[in-house]
Amino acid sequence: MEVFLKILLAILAATVLALFIHGFGLNREYERAVLFRLGRVRRTKGAGWYWLIPFIDRVVRLDLRTVTVALDSQETVTRDGVSVKVNAVLWFRATDPVKAVIAVQDWQAAVVQAAETGMRGAIGQSDLDQLLKERMQINVRLMDMLSQTVAPWGITIDAVEVRDLDIPEQMQRAIAREAEAVREKRARIIRAEGEQVAAKTLAIAAHEMGDPAAALDLRRLQALTEIGVENSSLVVAMIPSELLRAARHYAAGLADIPRE
Repeated sequence: MEVFLKILLAILAATVLALFIHGFGLNREYERAVLFRLGRVRRTKGAGWYWLIPFIDRVVRLDLRTVTVALDSQETVTRDGVSVKVNAVLWFRATDPVKAVIAVQDWQAAVVQAAETGMRGAIGQSDLDQLLKERMQINVRLMDMLSQTVAPWGITIDAVEVRDLDIPEQMQRAIAREAEAVREKRARIIRAEGEQVAAKTLAIAAHEMGDPAAALDLRRLQALTEIGVENSSLVVAMIPSELLRAARHYAAGLADIPRE
């Protein structure tokens, strides 16, 4: 009987020792453990070791490091009715472990779903030109929307960036034609401004020569010089206006001579 009692006491002591050892836990520097005692939140266990009351306490660990997620491509329509496909990269982390545990079931999956929904909403509020030219503003708008959504969950959005933007091929050709037209317009404006400056310079030169009409002849000579620079086989020589006027006067004089 005494042997049986000793064995029973030894088993009980071993069980208590095992439970005592099992109650110890260890958190890494980037981990936090939310303590539940009889189902109610008590406090958060920081980095280092801690001890739990067996069968009474339970902990849920969270990783506080920044999580990087590449969001799947979302197909949506811009405010001006253009169908686009957009994907983005999201950086976020848990700053309040208690809220992240009790406010949402799977906080990482919830943030990803909120980001994808918010990205569709941000794209839908923007025109195609804004997506192409003002992507930083789209990122800021999306980050503000996400921050307001996940704040009650104890989550902080570090950054979000729209990475790729796919638009229909027909729209790409239209954008290319528009860009070409803009460049052609800019070239014509620059050319017209150059002609204006050249005309003023030639007018000043003709005034110094004492013949205001010589500006046109100087422009003709300049045009011939430009044609000569280009390796063209066809050269068009323009007759000066003075020769034309002299020819007209000569023709008129011949018409006034009486015929016998």
